[in-house]
Amino acid sequence: MVLPMLALRGLSLAEISGLVWGPATLVLITGTGMYLMLGLRLMPLRRLGFALNAMVTSMKSEKSADQAGEGEVNAFQGLMTALAATIGTGNVAGVAAAIGAGGPGAVFWMWMAALLGIATKYAECMLAVQYREADALNTLVGGPMYAIRNGLGRRWAWLGVVFALFGTLAGFGIGNGVQAHEMASVLDSYGIPPLATGIGMALITFAVIVGGIRRIGRVAGVVVPVMAGIYVISSLLILAFHIGDIPAALQVIVQDAFTGQAVAGGTIGVVIQKGIARGVFSNEAGLGTAPIAQASARPGDPVLQGSVAMLGTVIDTLVICTMTALVIVMSGRYLDAGQGVMLTKDAFDWALPGAGHLISFATITFTATTILGWGFYSERCLEFLAGVKPIRWFRLIWVAVVVFGATAKFDVVWLIADILNGLMAIPNLLSLLLLSPVIFKITRDYNFSRSQAEE
Repeated sequence: MVLPMLALRGLSLAEISGLVWGPATLVLITGTGMYLMLGLRLMPLRRLGFALNAMVTSMKSEKSADQAGEGEVNAFQGLMTALAATIGTGNVAGVAAAIGAGGPGAVFWMWMAALLGIATKYAECMLAVQYREADALNTLVGGPMYAIRNGLGRRWAWLGVVFALFGTLAGFGIGNGVQAHEMASVLDSYGIPPLATGIGMALITFAVIVGGIRRIGRVAGVVVPVMAGIYVISSLLILAFHIGDIPAALQVIVQDAFTGQAVAGGTIGVVIQKGIARGVFSNEAGLGTAPIAQASARPGDPVLQGSVAMLGTVIDTLVICTMTALVIVMSGRYLDAGQGVMLTKDAFDWALPGAGHLISFATITFTATTILGWGFYSERCLEFLAGVKPIRWFRLIWVAVVVFGATAKFDVVWLIADILNGLMAIPNLLSLLLLSPVIFKITRDYNFSRSQAEE
């Protein structure tokens, strides 16, 4: 509804994206993250060890969700489901797009957004567990829309509806169309037609999402650690071969962050905007999506689950995106105005001949799991709006959009994804500010001296 109204006023998608991701939104994202980080007294940074311990304990747990009696998946599977949705083209194509459009300096602002995003991710996921509820199928559901309704009261219910509406729509862009397009672009370079890619991925997607969060959680719990591990180890090997170039690359990133020399016109604002926007696209801190997965996880400990969830921002942006960015900057390929997966592929081939095939493999697996994770997100948002009955029809439409995304135009898909991301983030960030007293109190009253991961 929003996009057609703006289009009728004569605005192009690029102009709409510029408005949605204008100064007000950027201030809201960074300001909320800074406010939460300070209000939590830097807890998200001080308690990273606690979060890692809780995640490892969850990994070792052999209890089933049925035995635990609460939650559809364990804490580790909840994190992996969230990472399945976040570790995608944002890490491969998104970093390249940020550097291609905003110069190397955009990477610096991705880092800054991620550091503040750790607090944002903790807060939104903590609230999701605090205010979750059981639906008509006796399944635990939660996320910003439920936190708004149950935490702020009925008079704020409209804000939850707004979030759920944009969440339902946003999934078709960031979580589906963009992912399918990037996968099709990679496979097309190997002679596989985009239509064939779309149809094949649509069938796989349908086979997994019909099993709901439990099946998605089991798949994510296996695939995500393996694919992320392969990518990280391979990237580290490449960086080791070019270790002498790393200081110069870091210097370029930091200098360009404050000069904008690598951007047409030398606009610092473009560098910051692209960095923050792509950072949010990558780790989704502030979008309100990860809490939807975390709300289904056990144990029912808001602080513990929020702590595990915040590791997603660290893994996604500060580790994986940084490795991708360093290779791209060191290669200098961004100076040729390349963008997307192919820029990253060219950069890795420069660093180590043949390594571009790793990017192809990573893109295929990253995009596939992102489509699965986001399918769950959008499904839960739709359920909040219309109940459980439309879910089967939603799943059919979701798999159909996979085919559409694989064959759509690149620029259009990315622009729509950017617009819907921004519209989705706004109600979530506002709710975090309104519920911040609850976030601060529960966290300050929590006993971190003993892990409750096994309870």
